[in-house]
Amino acid sequence: FFLSAMFRTSFARVPSLCRTVFFNTNRSYVMKYTTDHEWIDIEGNTATMGITNYAQQQLGEIVYVELPESGASVDAGQAFGEVESVKSSSELLSPVAGTVAEVNSKVQDSPSLINKSPEQDGWIVKLEGVESSSDDLMDKAAYDEYLKTV
Repeated sequence: FFLSAMFRTSFARVPSLCRTVFFNTNRSYVMKYTTDHEWIDIEGNTATMGITNYAQQQLGEIVYVELPESGASVDAGQAFGEVESVKSSSELLSPVAGTVAEVNSKVQDSPSLINKSPEQDGWIVKLEGVESSSDDLMDKAAYDEYLKTV
């Protein structure tokens, strides 16, 4: 009982994001990353994509996001949208091919959500009909090493 109570108390102090990512046993969270600083999370034939924390830091305050229409086809390596900040703008490139199933309307209404939560609530688009990940994608450790060279 003591250890159980102690674990519940300690667990309650862990931020909810960490609990979601590390303690959710319903699915594995394996994000992949590109050299263009986009992330992709593929589950089955559906991919959720966005920009990395590094990308949003480099862009600065994001003020506008141009997103594709649902149903649009996207090819691997193709620009599917754009992110504009007070500093610059950047095309969003898809690392995989698929069909746009959903866009995050929250980031259209509040683009700064990407700054606040780039790899969670600030996701940008979901694609359906994607093939499994490309060899060009990096896991978190490889992406962190890549960032050391940028």
